[in-house]
Amino acid sequence: MPTLIEIIGAALFGVAVLHTFSTKAFERLAHVRPQHAGLFHLLGEVEVVFGFWAMVLMALMLGVMGHDATIHYIDTRNFTEPMFVFAIMVIAGSRPIGHLALTGVQLVARALPFLPGSMAFYIVALSVVPLLGSFITEPAAMTLAAVLLRDRVYHQPLQPLSTRLKYATLGVLFVNVSIGGLLTPYAAPPVLMVAKAWGWDLSFMLVTFGWKVALAVSLNAVAAAVLFRHELAAMRPPEPSVQSSQFQHGMPWIVPAVHALLLAGVVVFSHHPAIFMGLLLFFLGFAQAYARYQDRLILREGLLVAFFLAGLVVLGGQQQWWLEALLGRMDAQGVYIGATLLTAITDNAALTYLGSLVPGLSLDFKIALVAGAVTGGGLTVIANAPNPAGFAILRDRFDDGAIHPLGLLLAALPPTLMAVVAFRGL
Repeated sequence: MPTLIEIIGAALFGVAVLHTFSTKAFERLAHVRPQHAGLFHLLGEVEVVFGFWAMVLMALMLGVMGHDATIHYIDTRNFTEPMFVFAIMVIAGSRPIGHLALTGVQLVARALPFLPGSMAFYIVALSVVPLLGSFITEPAAMTLAAVLLRDRVYHQPLQPLSTRLKYATLGVLFVNVSIGGLLTPYAAPPVLMVAKAWGWDLSFMLVTFGWKVALAVSLNAVAAAVLFRHELAAMRPPEPSVQSSQFQHGMPWIVPAVHALLLAGVVVFSHHPAIFMGLLLFFLGFAQAYARYQDRLILREGLLVAFFLAGLVVLGGQQQWWLEALLGRMDAQGVYIGATLLTAITDNAALTYLGSLVPGLSLDFKIALVAGAVTGGGLTVIANAPNPAGFAILRDRFDDGAIHPLGLLLAALPPTLMAVVAFRGL
């Protein structure tokens, strides 16, 4: 039987999920009640939702469980991932890293010279960059892809993008990043949770998931490019001479080199917050020393995303009692469908971790659980840890600076179905 605080935690988790789909209502309240507009604008920020309800849970825990038990619960939560996502967003979102990524994408895009306008750039940004999540971690891949798309695709002052293209691009990006981490066993959190316990190595990941992932990611990107080919063909492709202008203006080579080294260091020590946060602090000092070669660092966006993920960690800790029981009743086919749907409302790494605690699972069940956990990773902003990072970076490019959760859900359905075909049909 669940405890009282577990029931309260599940109820608050459900309220938080509903809140993410209701942020527009709080924005409207801000206009209706201007005396409290600041509070309503705050509650209308998607990144604030889970952190806010996590604080409500902590307050109720103090009343139900007492001071010591509440502090013990918070102390036993693992906040490494929120801290890591904050660090990786700030560094990967800097101008030197962005232009290094842009140079790489342009080099690959030149291999597709027969495509007009920005189609080649669009396909590479939505396929190759998400696959990097298997090597540099999904949050880093999401940040790089979102920054590239924000500056080179979403930013069209002469001919603004259609709303359909904006949401379709976001849906493909979220789904491709979610499944793009399955090439290796050491980068994506849903795989990290189980790879060691289940003995999954690099060769197993490539044979079991890798080729399917590469195919699905490529087809998703190409399908979106073909569907919106007229808009993309009309876009003026980025000029290399313009894109690299900051290097032509005397940027010392040490600036992008140090940025790249610090980014690599954060990735390598992603499970050691004392180290990667130290690297972040050094980065902030280094960026200030070479401020003329920097754009505004995305500190605010990174902090909001970290607050969101930390709230998810606190609330998610009270969901094990019903998630574990639900997964235990499913077979391999059922767990794939169930994990795909559950991922939309809870973190996919939590699902695979709970699966790793169940003894005697068949190999088919294990594969279906991991595949399902990443298949649904693009359906909502809470489905995959990197999604809030992409959300924060791209939000200002949408009408009224807001991304509607239902719009994201509908846009992510076609690429999600492509992932389903790849994982279950091939």
